[in-house]
Amino acid sequence: MTSSHDREKERAMDLAEDSRETEWTYPSFIEELFRGNFRWDLLHPFPEQSPEDKRAGDEYISKIRRVLEAYIDPCEVDRSGEIPEEAILALAEAGAFGLKIPREYGGLGMSQTNYNRIMEFVASYCTSTAVCLSAHQSIGVPQPLKLFGSEEQKKKYLPRLARGAISAFALTEPQVGSDPAKMRTKAELSEDGAYYILNGEKLWCTNGPCAEILVVMALTAPKIVKGKERPQVTAFIVESSEPGFEVVHRCSFMGIRGIANGLLRFNNVKVPAENIIGQPGQGLKIALTTLNTGRLTMPATAVAVGKMCMHFGQKWVNERVQWGAPIGKHQPVARMISEMAADTFAMDSVNILACEMVDQGGVDVRLEAAVAKYYCSETAWRIVDDFLQVRGGRGYETAESLGTRGEEPIPTERMLRDARIARIIEGTSEIMRLFIAREALDAHVRRIMPLMTGKGPRGQLLWDAVKFYARWYPKLWLPSAISLNLRHLSPRNQDHVLYVARTSRKLARTLFHTMAKYRQKLEREQLILQAFVDIGTDLFAMAASLSRAEYELKTHPGDENLQELVDLFCTNARRRIQDNFRKAKQHRGQAISRVADAFMEGKYRWMIDDVYTDFPPASRPARMTRPVELKRPESPEPPAEEHESPVANP
Repeated sequence: MTSSHDREKERAMDLAEDSRETEWTYPSFIEELFRGNFRWDLLHPFPEQSPEDKRAGDEYISKIRRVLEAYIDPCEVDRSGEIPEEAILALAEAGAFGLKIPREYGGLGMSQTNYNRIMEFVASYCTSTAVCLSAHQSIGVPQPLKLFGSEEQKKKYLPRLARGAISAFALTEPQVGSDPAKMRTKAELSEDGAYYILNGEKLWCTNGPCAEILVVMALTAPKIVKGKERPQVTAFIVESSEPGFEVVHRCSFMGIRGIANGLLRFNNVKVPAENIIGQPGQGLKIALTTLNTGRLTMPATAVAVGKMCMHFGQKWVNERVQWGAPIGKHQPVARMISEMAADTFAMDSVNILACEMVDQGGVDVRLEAAVAKYYCSETAWRIVDDFLQVRGGRGYETAESLGTRGEEPIPTERMLRDARIARIIEGTSEIMRLFIAREALDAHVRRIMPLMTGKGPRGQLLWDAVKFYARWYPKLWLPSAISLNLRHLSPRNQDHVLYVARTSRKLARTLFHTMAKYRQKLEREQLILQAFVDIGTDLFAMAASLSRAEYELKTHPGDENLQELVDLFCTNARRRIQDNFRKAKQHRGQAISRVADAFMEGKYRWMIDDVYTDFPPASRPARMTRPVELKRPESPEPPAEEHESPVANP
């Protein structure tokens, strides 16, 4: 008998499958990689930004630099939780809210490469400002309108958005994370069909509290598929000026404190029927497609983290002397700073490559964007954590405190707090791994799963699968199947490229064998899938770095420092890949599940008996727009000596 849990899971899976892009119109390097086909031609020669496009990016970065320096103090933004209104107006006047909006609609029409370069620069100055701009145009209203909007919608809204009407993307709900099947926000069509009545709540909506225009995902009337109701999620353009829209709460966060993010409520909000983006029921497809390129901003901010750590770190590891030598000469620190440089080079290569793929076209980047977001957000977190360790107590101390006592105000702890969110927003690392695994397995899912589930004409499906695997599988074992002309590469890079090619085939074989072993149960073995995704991610980062290195070596032939850099990265990546192949063989799922079940049932509460757990509920507002001066209670007998607290109140 099917349990309610199983039915709910099947409902969610059906909705997700309906919403994903099912066709691969263009090739994808990573999709081919997981199939054991190393498409070096998709990465090499490394794509180069045209001189004209680079000049346009350089000029705009100079322009926005002046705006940032004149109107934004990053320490004050972090302290107050506000980007000044005059800064928002100046950014709008500079066209910063229309970077990706086409020129015919009043925007600047920047390429993806220049957009990421600009976001990287802004993030290196103030991450909160970068997130505000990115949320507006990477995933906010402009992107879905460009991809799915009608001409009337574009003409009506894009000029406003380009001029600085801030937008937001409202998908997540208080009880719904990455499972849209549990969405509760509803939009009901009026009797005359002229408008929808929107009711519900959305949480963690970046720019939501200050947005003029939002794209809101809501349930509309379900459709019947094979006798069963299937929920329909629809995308709506909603104006915050409409009656019934309410900002219930503005959230406070560990980092990126200057962003406006909160809980929004829609209480009988009237939305004109013509404000549907695309067609009814296309909401999740629109959201997923928007995120494909929207996620590409995350690598830019991650690269900014790596480069800032390198900038501040170089001076520090030379100046700080311990035991008679600069700390950069001690091997533990030398390892951290060398990997900081190598990993930043890899992130930068992945970022540039993915952006140029978008600009040049002819490549399906859904996997490249997802892997770039996942890889760079994880790597940046590791880099900034190491940098804080290198800085020691000064890394843990705030920039404001450092500056007050006369030291260089390096914002290490703020950089760490700001970087942590990247592993969560626009798809947590765990969700990204599942998304990447599903897309990477698509060729097999389309051929094998219908046979396992009994869906479709079994005879034809079986014959098609036999023909495919009879051609595909033997090639994974034949050395002659790898034909690459690598004579123009340096000897060490030739070896690394051949390793990527060989390992991609080993990955494809091992993944296929694992599917045959677990069959439909493979979806439950998420730790095994995670190991495979991490292998593919490192192979992609290696290939991008090697292609970039060869491009750079043409400009600086014989640059041994660059060769050492990419060689170190590839050597470390190869070590991680071998470790992940071992993890894929380890079946730890049952043991982990048993301990997790016991934890959920409270079987380990005996370990926490000696800690304080009676925390009262919050009674004061969670966020204040401006800090207030705290007054101490008056004492009739003040202490004889009063010392200033070593930790100053904000």
